[in-house]
Amino acid sequence: MKKGFLGLFLLFILLLNPLLSMALNTSDPSVTLLQNRIANNFTRKFCKAINNGYSKDEAMTKAIIKTENIISFSYNPQKKWIEPDDLANQISLEVINNCGRSIGLVGKQGVNYFNSYFLEIYEKTTPDKKLSR
Repeated sequence: MKKGFLGLFLLFILLLNPLLSMALNTSDPSVTLLQNRIANNFTRKFCKAINNGYSKDEAMTKAIIKTENIISFSYNPQKKWIEPDDLANQISLEVINNCGRSIGLVGKQGVNYFNSYFLEIYEKTTPDKKLSR
């Protein structure tokens, strides 16, 4: 009887624990707000560089470095909960909406291309850092 109760108790704890940890970081509005600020900051820097005549590669590298410096020196504890793929998707959407035509990218294909391009350049620019962490 005791072994059965103990087994059910452990099963309940193991099943409940992953659900709590997975739901914790995705529903926090402060994480979403921070992610929005980071994406807006990057988009402003990238689009401004494009409008000033920089190439796509130069604008990307410059915006990544400036945005990463801001994130690195931020004391906001919520930055560790930002998912890099989510942030890259949001940045891609904003860039394509704000200045995508300037670099010849529009629509969903433009967003997908910019997303993979962003992650590739980010990896080359800051290989020892993790986006937003």
